[in-house]
Parts: sequence; C-alpha cells; structure tokens
Amino acid sequence: MKRIISSAWLAITTLFTISLLSFSCGDTPDKKTATISAEAAPAPKPSFAKFLTQKQFNDLFPERNKFYTYQAFIKAVDELANINVKVTRRAVSVYQLIRTDKRTGKPAIVRQDEDWNEAWAKVKPDSTYSIDYGGFCSDKDAATNKRELAAFFAQIAHETRHGQNGSYTDGLMALHEENTTLNYFGDSDEYPPFKGQKYYGRGPMQISYNGNYGYASDCIFGDEKILLNNPGLVETDPVVAFKTAVYFWMTPQTHKPSAHDVMVGKWQPSAADKAKGRTPGFGMTINIVNGELECNKGDDMYNMKDRMGFYQAFLTKMGTTDPNCACSCGKMEPYQ
Repeated sequence: MKRIISSAWLAITTLFTISLLSFSCGDTPDKKTATISAEAAPAPKPSFAKFLTQKQFNDLFPERNKFYTYQAFIKAVDELANINVKVTRRAVSVYQLIRTDKRTGKPAIVRQDEDWNEAWAKVKPDSTYSIDYGGFCSDKDAATNKRELAAFFAQIAHETRHGQNGSYTDGLMALHEENTTLNYFGDSDEYPPFKGQKYYGRGPMQISYNGNYGYASDCIFGDEKILLNNPGLVETDPVVAFKTAVYFWMTPQTHKPSAHDVMVGKWQPSAADKAKGRTPGFGMTINIVNGELECNKGDDMYNMKDRMGFYQAFLTKMGTTDPNCACSCGKMEPYQ
C-alpha cells in the first residue's frame, strides 16, 4: 500500500478540556464464496455512540464541514465493526483476502492474485494475519482506547485542516486535497484504474492512488470495483468517507504495521526497525500516514509538529494524557 497523501493544510486551536465518557475506543480478484465453513455470528457490539457523544464529537471538531457528521462517523464505525478480513501473502506481493461479515458468519474470497497457485509462490513462506475492524478504539483498556481515538482524530484533523495555525479547531474541513488535477495512477494488476476516474486524496485520511482505493473497496464492500469505478463516493458519501479512514487506520500495509497495532502496543519494533529509529508511539503513526514527507527531517518539521499539536490538544479535550508518548518521528527513517 502506498502512503496517504498529506494535505498541505496545517493545524490550529486553543486547548480546552472536555471529559469524554469512559469508553472502549473501542488469478485477478476472484469474487466467489470461499469454501470455508461459516461461523456462528457473534453477539453485536455496542454502538460506538455509547462511547462518544455528539457533543464530544462537535467539541473536537467545532469548525468541521457539515459533510462530516457525527451520525456518519458512528454509522461508519458500527458497520465496519462487522467486518473481519483474513490476509494471506505469498512471495511478498501475492495476496489472498478472505472477508467475513460477522452478522452472517459467511466468508468470501474477495481477492486472489493471479499467481496465487503458481509453484514458485507456494514454496515461499506465507504471512497470514486477520484484521478485525471491530477492534477500532476498543481492543484495550479505557485509557489506551482514548489515546488511540485521540491519535486517529489528530491524523484526520491534520489531513483535512484549513484554518488558523495553532488553534487545533479546524479539523475535518477539507473533503479532498487542493490539487484535484493529479491522477495518482499506480501500477496494479489487481486494482487497475477505471477509465476517466482520478484517485487524488479524498476523505478524512485523504486516501489516494488506485491501489489504495481498490484495496479499501475490497475490505469495506467486498468488491474492489465500487471505489475503483467511483472514487468520488469518498467525497460525496460521508459514511464511506469515514469508513476509508477507519480502514486505513486498521489495515497493515506491505511493509508497515497498522496505526491501530502501534497505538495498542501490538506492534513491537524489530532489530531493523530499532536501527532506523522506529519506536511505538504517536510518532510511528505519522511515519505510517506520511513518513516519506515528514519523518527523519528533525523535530522542527512543521507538518509533523502540527499532527503532534492536534494529538496533545485532543488528549487534553478528552481529559487524558500520554505520559510515555514517543510523539516525534523526526529521527525515524520512513518506509520506502
């Protein structure tokens, strides 16, 4: 997966404190039903509205565009919580994705790359992991979940900000990046661009490139064509927009962990990571979101500092802290 394109917009806000409720933050694609036994559907999770009120959301994003509603955010989180995706990778870049809707327990292969059954791919070690989108801000204790939500909100606030520097009130304002003339086409046999469509940065995480739109669409909808054929959904349907942001937060990339795994302590750096300055903490989420442009450039890099400012502002608004925060990525090598 390629990086998310960062907005050129920089952040801003006056700190004020609100108390969040104690919450648990809670061969070419082959669209065929997987020959896997369906599992019993688990009991539904509580709505995320139980953990985050409309007033709290509004206080965090007082200048937001009316497109980004509290109701759309809650619906996106609640619906995506029903999805689990099992990812198996062979030979680094040969993938199979099995998507399960927890409401039915029915799994389906939504992607199986052309070389999946080639002998040379089969002999390579498999890497298998599951992405439970229901774990968004709800995997750990209340304090950890609050920090994760603050980190998520800080990243989407910076990506979409458009206002006064340093006020930290202007997140969720932009629906897409400023320059919409760029196509952002990438080579992808699995997710080729659809004629006439552009894949510039859209939504809370400014998702960009056809490969990202296709992968997100497979995970969210079970069909890559929905967002490949109509990427504009991310800036016209607020529920879809928020789903792409949660998808990006929760989904590991080929060489990167997910931001979720970093914030909940699931990811721990390897010896190679440590040698490159990568450590658990908010700074690592910056490296995941836009490390190529913002990390390993010292501690005065403006965009990085703006993300850090949003994080600290949101922690304060949520009535919590991150005493062991490794907030900077100024000395972290980005991923290539």
